[in-house]
Amino acid sequence: MSLFKRKRADRFITLLIKQAEHTVDGLQTLHQYMKQPDDELAQKVSQIEKWADEERRILIDELNRTFVTPIDREDIFSLSRAIDDVLDYANTTIEEMVLLKIKPTPYLVRMGSLLADAAREILLGVQRLEDHPNVAVDHAVRAKALENRTESVYREAIANLFTLPRDVEHVVEMLKLREVYRHLSNAADRGDEAANVIGDIVMKRM
Repeated sequence: MSLFKRKRADRFITLLIKQAEHTVDGLQTLHQYMKQPDDELAQKVSQIEKWADEERRILIDELNRTFVTPIDREDIFSLSRAIDDVLDYANTTIEEMVLLKIKPTPYLVRMGSLLADAAREILLGVQRLEDHPNVAVDHAVRAKALENRTESVYREAIANLFTLPRDVEHVVEMLKLREVYRHLSNAADRGDEAANVIGDIVMKRM
């Protein structure tokens, strides 16, 4: 690999790592919020999401200015988008909770913890892409396993919701909670997609 390509590879990986770092920070803050709701934590997630968006804008600009990319262009774009979406869902989850005045449940705490762990595995996977691709795949597999566990908690939470309705007011609360659970389920789906893209990148470079 030429020095130019190596530098370009480093540039894209660096930007993806920065995005993934923001996502880890955001998901860890989301988990803290689920354990103890606080306006400062909500604002922190929103700010982290803005910083991550800026990193993504820079990455897209780099893609547009680079004719030949060392990693498949579509894979770079897809991985960046999936990582970005995970953090977006974390932010909108808190926004929904504040808007609808929803208090965290034990299910939300568990989902927040699993998503934070999955974000960390995605970060480790991106960090290992260049020099240790097989290790990157290991982390992607772990992220997918955490996604499966998140979906299990999601289904458990939904099942619990529908066994509890007592009156109209409680049904409204149930519907609000279902929307919030769905946001975190969507975040898990996007984390799963990021893990899949990491696997695709490694496969194409073998």
